[in-house]
Amino acid sequence: MQTQFDALIIGFGKAGKTLAVALAGAGQRVALVEQSPQMYGGTCINIACIPTKTLVSAAAAGQSIDEAFARKTAVVTKLNNKNYHMLADNPGVMIIDGTASFVDAHTVSVQAGEQRIELQAERLFINTGAVPVMPAIAGLKQSAHVYTSTEVLNQQLKPRRLAVIGAGPIGLEFASTYAALGVEVTLYHRRAQLLPHEEPSVAQAVAQALEVQGITLVLASDIQQVRDTDRGVAVISGGDEQVYDAVLVAAGRQPNTSQLGLAAAGVETDERGAIIVNDQLQTTQPHIWALGDVNGGPQYTYVSLDDFRIVKSQLLGDGSYTRAQRAVLPHVIFMQTPLARVGLTEVEARAQYGDDVKVKELPAMAVPRMHVDNKTTGLLKAVVQPSTGHILGVTLFCQQAPEVINTIKTAMDAGLPYTTLRDQIFTHPTVSEALNDLFAL
Repeated sequence: MQTQFDALIIGFGKAGKTLAVALAGAGQRVALVEQSPQMYGGTCINIACIPTKTLVSAAAAGQSIDEAFARKTAVVTKLNNKNYHMLADNPGVMIIDGTASFVDAHTVSVQAGEQRIELQAERLFINTGAVPVMPAIAGLKQSAHVYTSTEVLNQQLKPRRLAVIGAGPIGLEFASTYAALGVEVTLYHRRAQLLPHEEPSVAQAVAQALEVQGITLVLASDIQQVRDTDRGVAVISGGDEQVYDAVLVAAGRQPNTSQLGLAAAGVETDERGAIIVNDQLQTTQPHIWALGDVNGGPQYTYVSLDDFRIVKSQLLGDGSYTRAQRAVLPHVIFMQTPLARVGLTEVEARAQYGDDVKVKELPAMAVPRMHVDNKTTGLLKAVVQPSTGHILGVTLFCQQAPEVINTIKTAMDAGLPYTTLRDQIFTHPTVSEALNDLFAL
């Protein structure tokens, strides 16, 4: 078995697999180590974006929970297999199934079943992603009815009553989706306001939409204990006890570095376990790079892909593209009515630009397309700088928000004034034409 490589990649994520193809195409000998065949293609395809959005889509189409999970499994299986063959059929790439840990700065030990092998490479790339955080709540780890987002998807959890702990993107998406699939959902959030970093008016609209879905919101919650009972699992918060069939913990994700033996390679991490990198994504060892969630950046597949572009620029290009050149990042929460934002909120904009800020809100029901689709829930908001015409930020809580937000991001990256979108000719009836009215400030 070959053990010497030009490039060794740990992790089959978006950045890792794309980099493997690029380096092999440049004539390099590449090894890619992946802990589990169930993770070929990375987190997004197998236990995050793709399966969860498939469930969101199935729920919106009125499918049953059994039909939704069957569809999810079919989609994941297809894409997992496709990604495996993308690398396995490449003569320049060797896939090795096993758990990797550093021996020194150029050597990685891989436990592959009963066999342990050592691999060496001139350059190494860490793309191991992130893992769920389990908060310090009494009884949480001991309960037989508590699941992380990964476990929910793998075990195809089908409860009658579900408690969701955490109201970040993961918690909101699962709560909204399970409610749409007919599950009785209670969402616990430790803050007094949902989505505290979003526009307050939009956060309020989201809360109202969730309640219309039948979701019980427990804000400013203080969960003291979780314990199993003969009827399921009890959640005790603020002296109130409620019993559920299952608890989903959605308290965020942290960089997956604890088992890598980074100290042996001289690779440093921060207090969260994220690998410290420079703008070129090099670690404290210049021949070792960290890409994707593991480096502590925004945990999005499209950011991981952009990390690949940065490393490709260093190794196969002119080296000009770094994190410093990265454009504004949009983000989306895929609830039954999705929420998307790019740029600043009004509060953030006024903190930077004072009175040189103008805003406009537009109810989703003011958009004809929403009535065509009978999906009038939502609110749109634009924040601009009148003196320059710059678009400072846009929040869309409405149908097709994940698509339309990319049009706005492109306009912002290109430096187009908001009047361009105000006066643009869009097809009718579409959600995009709402931008004509939204930017008519």
